[in-house]
Amino acid sequence: RSAGEEGMWLYHLHRLLCSLFIPGLFLSGALCLCLVVLLWGIRLWVQRRKNQLASTGKDGKHQLVVAFFHPYCNAGGGGERVLWCAIRALQKKYKDAIYIVYTGDKDVTGEQIVEGAFRRFNIKLTHPVKFVFLEKRYLVEASLYPHFTLLGQSLGSVFLGWEALMKYVPDVYIDSMGYAFTLPLFKYLGGCHVGCYVHYPTISTDMLSVVRSQNARFNNAAFITRNPLLSKFKLIYYYLFAFVYGLVGSRSDVIMVNSSWTLNHILSLWRSGACTSVVYPPCDVQTFLDIPLHEEKSTTEYSIVSLGQFRPEKDHPLQIRAFAKFLEKKTVGQQILPKLILIGGCRNQQDEQRVNRLKKLCEELGVERNVEFKVNIPFEELKKYLADATIGLHTMWNEHFGIGIVECMAAGTIILAHNSGGPKLDIVVPYEGHITGFLAENEDDYSEAMAHILSLSPEKRLKIRENARQSVNRFADQEFEVAFLLSVEPLFK
Repeated sequence: RSAGEEGMWLYHLHRLLCSLFIPGLFLSGALCLCLVVLLWGIRLWVQRRKNQLASTGKDGKHQLVVAFFHPYCNAGGGGERVLWCAIRALQKKYKDAIYIVYTGDKDVTGEQIVEGAFRRFNIKLTHPVKFVFLEKRYLVEASLYPHFTLLGQSLGSVFLGWEALMKYVPDVYIDSMGYAFTLPLFKYLGGCHVGCYVHYPTISTDMLSVVRSQNARFNNAAFITRNPLLSKFKLIYYYLFAFVYGLVGSRSDVIMVNSSWTLNHILSLWRSGACTSVVYPPCDVQTFLDIPLHEEKSTTEYSIVSLGQFRPEKDHPLQIRAFAKFLEKKTVGQQILPKLILIGGCRNQQDEQRVNRLKKLCEELGVERNVEFKVNIPFEELKKYLADATIGLHTMWNEHFGIGIVECMAAGTIILAHNSGGPKLDIVVPYEGHITGFLAENEDDYSEAMAHILSLSPEKRLKIRENARQSVNRFADQEFEVAFLLSVEPLFK
């Protein structure tokens, strides 16, 4: 092709693109306008439904409806403790309001859920709560999305949120489980004041650094870390997701985070510092502080207790491997060896399968006689194990806060936690210049720390336990109630 022909071809191509530009611009504008009109129509329709279902109080005035989005409200973990303490605090201040919990726990009744909250957390609500049972909770199950899990669960939460909105339209909406993609839905279509309590950001800058440095973690498979191309693709996916996550999260009128670690990540992603505050989760420290703190009578029987749900990020395998390595160093022929007691809740069949794999790991390492599993046990039984324990064990990397850690410290155990996240920044910190516990990062660190703690004299251990107990009063239920009510006040104006 000659230079003249090529120039003519480019000229015609340029004219074609210019001729398509104006119509394309008008078409895009028309589609955007149609979308805005459609969304506005949906909003008006939702508001009409809300007015039809609205109820009035004894004084004839509209009753305020406060809804919590918590699909796993019967799970029995730290997040559920926040939920019930938050509802209890609001019921004390806003007594005439109607309280709703959106949940996917269809296998139990509302009465059983409330009874479970009392049995596990010793929390009794002052007024009734209505439960809206959701059919599509499976859409936020990680097992449904073997790949692109974050995106799949987030989009699934939008559909689950739409189901919730169609079943009951509240005045105040609080996401208490980390489904940020539901916030714009309830704010713009539901016309609600929206708030959220963030336990753990769906994506964090630490997760980006893990992928960037090609480190293998529970959420970064080894086959991806070994392939530079896949690692780059995943990094781009994470960056795009982080941008959208920040966009939807910043729609919240009130943002509460549970620790300094979570605050740093949410501020960097959502950029909404003016409406963001740290509200430490409520820990039932008084119940554990009531356990008498005596100097140890025996130096031959010890137990190490782990407290936390059986989820992959809790890294229970690290606990078992570190404990096995610790036992290897014990004196040969010693009759009484320490026991590792793993206490936690199972949310579903996946968690139960995870417990079975942990039991097999114990058998492989030859420590099955020294490791016990206590799943979904009552609160009183949990207290007994913590009262008898010497060490409280925690191994999650970048734990957002760590209610179980606080409870272990309040109960009088010497805490051994991961040197990251909330434990490092907020909890296992010196109190009035005195040590309150120990931090570790890998198998060797943990096994050595176990040996060190048990080698201390009973007097030294007692001093550490006393320091730890005094330091956890700032995480009491009463402190949470004050901070929570102050933070959510703008939602009720």
